[in-house]
Amino acid sequence: MLRYLIVVGTFLLALLLYIDRVCISVAKNPIAQELDLSDQQMGWVLAAFSLGYALFQTPSGSWVDRLGPRRMLAGIVSFWSLLTALTGLSWNFISLLFLRFFFGAGEAGAFPGIARATYSWFPVRERGLITGINFSGSRLGAALALPFIASLIQWLGWRASFGILGGMGIVWALLWWFFFRDLPEEHPRLSSREKDLILAQRQSANVKIAQPKITLRQLLRQRIIWPVMGQYFCSNFTFFFALTWLYPHLQRTYQLEATQAGWLASLPLLAGAAGSWLSGGWIDHLYRKGHQRWSRTIPAMVGFTLAAGGLVGSIYQEEVVGAVAFLAIALLGADMTLPPSWALCVDIGKAQSGLISGTMNMAGNLGAFLTSLAFPYLFAWSGSVTPFFLTGALLNIAAVAMWLRMRWTID
Repeated sequence: MLRYLIVVGTFLLALLLYIDRVCISVAKNPIAQELDLSDQQMGWVLAAFSLGYALFQTPSGSWVDRLGPRRMLAGIVSFWSLLTALTGLSWNFISLLFLRFFFGAGEAGAFPGIARATYSWFPVRERGLITGINFSGSRLGAALALPFIASLIQWLGWRASFGILGGMGIVWALLWWFFFRDLPEEHPRLSSREKDLILAQRQSANVKIAQPKITLRQLLRQRIIWPVMGQYFCSNFTFFFALTWLYPHLQRTYQLEATQAGWLASLPLLAGAAGSWLSGGWIDHLYRKGHQRWSRTIPAMVGFTLAAGGLVGSIYQEEVVGAVAFLAIALLGADMTLPPSWALCVDIGKAQSGLISGTMNMAGNLGAFLTSLAFPYLFAWSGSVTPFFLTGALLNIAAVAMWLRMRWTID
């Protein structure tokens, strides 16, 4: 069916998104050596991406709702791919800081665009698994990137590696533009049978007039949006450690070679991909059993509990295998929270899923911004990773309470 080919496209987008994103973490040591940067300066470079990504989430989500995911995704992927290639031309701390900020701003509309396409193309009963598949692509992309980019940098150097990754994004943008359409009704290759199925089983038969437009100010007055934002802040605080500091942390703590560190750092990300699939399937199963709200709430709460336990358990591991095993549990749990979070945004956002999911993702990436800085500064202050991991665990426990407070319906 044609809608499943669209899932392939969005899965590959998520894969590419995180390959480009994690490259800076793998290249941290050669970049820092060539540009003479400290760990704290590299923390700001990593945080600059998250800040740009966070600040442009809500505007990008609104633009996706207005312009459609076809134009927006083709445009932003082209833009961030250019910024990826330009990262290889950085000459000092300030140039790298600005390039990573605008790279983050360019990526901001990706997942809101995917959420808006999900609303238009997929019945409610399929959203959990579809969301899980898409987010597993991001984790698999990051997992594959760690050893692959480590080898590529050793072979070609970090500057050429960024250029190659930029070219891959341009290819995806062109394919998306020619294949995808914003609405099933507009696609010339969609069968009448599949079109009727989609229109009959999504939330509104007419996507374009699903509900009145709302502003960000009006959105922030709705009680549910604050716990939605808060729990995603907590989730990203855990996950973005794996994208930013996990690789250098393992390499430094356990004295690993670059490629060895890449393979070990990829294992928690693979566990995260499994968590996305597990949670997405669980959501759809519970929904079909008639548990609408709990189909989102239960997988999320279980995920946050596992994330807290994994972070605390990793503190007490002296061997790299044990540390990686507990961090894999933490990432499995953190990624179990993603399908319910994004499915919830589509449930309550409908035709404005881009705006709602973008606002949630803005808060989440403020958590990522804090992670990028908290790890090196807390380590420099205490000489230990324990304060950072305990902070992450407490945030995960707080997120469980936030899910228990949320109330909504799916109509």
